[in-house]
Amino acid sequence: MNSGAGRATMKAYVMLGIGDTGFVEKTIPVPGPTGAVVKTTAALVCTSDCHVVAGTVGERRNLTLGHEAVGRVYEVGEAVQTVRPGDRVAVNAITPCFKCHPCQRGYTSQCGGILGGWKLSHSKDGVFADYFHVNDADANLAPIPETVTDEAACYTADMMSTGFKGAEVGGIPLGGTVAIFAQGPVGLMATAGARLLGAGLVIGVDKRPNRLVLSKFYGADITLNFTEVDPDEEILEITNGEGVDVSIEAIGSQMALDSCIRVTRPGGTIVNLGVHSDGENIHILKAALNARFKSHTIRSVLCPGGKERMQRMLRLVERKRVDPTRLTTHRFGFDELDTAFNLMRTKECDIIKPLILF
Repeated sequence: MNSGAGRATMKAYVMLGIGDTGFVEKTIPVPGPTGAVVKTTAALVCTSDCHVVAGTVGERRNLTLGHEAVGRVYEVGEAVQTVRPGDRVAVNAITPCFKCHPCQRGYTSQCGGILGGWKLSHSKDGVFADYFHVNDADANLAPIPETVTDEAACYTADMMSTGFKGAEVGGIPLGGTVAIFAQGPVGLMATAGARLLGAGLVIGVDKRPNRLVLSKFYGADITLNFTEVDPDEEILEITNGEGVDVSIEAIGSQMALDSCIRVTRPGGTIVNLGVHSDGENIHILKAALNARFKSHTIRSVLCPGGKERMQRMLRLVERKRVDPTRLTTHRFGFDELDTAFNLMRTKECDIIKPLILF
C-alpha cells in the first residue's frame, strides 16, 4: 500500500507546541515496503517524553509522543519477512536502519547522524496512539515470548536496554565495585545489570525512600540517601579510600557527575547515562579535565536498539533473571495520559513509572 488515502483514523497524543500537549485524530499510518504498523496494547511514559515537550529537541507541532510500547502487528509491507499481522511484538526506542555508515560501524543509536536512531517521537510520530509505525520491521520488531506480559515487555524498549548498557560499557570486573548515582528507572536497571554482570559490591545513591528500597531489590548491597549522608565520604570509606571500579551517573546532574569523579578509583570508568537536558549548565569539560588527573575513562551511552538487543532483553525477562514490573507504580488508561505526564514531570506521588493501557 503506497498511500494513506481512504484509511481510517485513530487517536494520538501529541506535542502541540513547546509545553503543550493534547489528543488529536490522525490517519492510521501506512507501513511502506519494509515497515510495519503496530496496534498499541501497552506503553510507558519516560522522563525524556517530558523533556521533548519542554523543548529540548526543538519546536515540534502535532508530533505523536512516546517511545516505549508493545503491541500486535496490524499491517506489514510487502518486503517484510519475519513478522506477520497478529504477532505480539516489542520495539526498541531506537530503531536503526542497519544500512548506513554509523550502523555499519556499530553505532546504531547514531543511525544516519547524531541521535538519528531515535526516531519515535523525535524525527517521526511516536507510540502514544492507537497504532504506530516502525521502520525496517525485520530489523526492529522482536516477537514477545508467550510467558512475558505486555507490561514486562515494555521495559525492554528503553529502561532495561539503556540501564543494562550502562553496566556493560562500564566493564565492571567480576567481583568489582560500582556506585550508581540516582535510582530512577534507568538507574535501577543499571543496578540490576551490575548484579547480573557479577559486581561484588553495588552501591545505590538516591534520596527517595521507595527508590532506595527498590535498589536493594534489584541488587544494591548498600544504599545511601544523599540527604542524610555525604555519599562521596561514605563510598570512599566503604572502599577503604580506594574508590569504586565503576561509577554510573543516571540522572543528568552536575552534582552526580562530580561525585562520580571523586569516588572512582584511579584508572576506573565513569559512565554517563543521565540526560542533561533540564537547562542546567553542565560543565562536561570541567568534569573531563578533573577525570584526566585520575586517568579515568568517561563513557557516554544512548539506548542500543534493534531486534537482537530486544531479544536479549526479552530473554532475561522470560528466564526470570530480572522482573522490571516492580518499576510500575501507577496505571492509567490511554485517555489519562495528561495525568501520567504531569506526574512524571513533577515526580509526585512517589512515581517511578506509569504504565499506559490501551
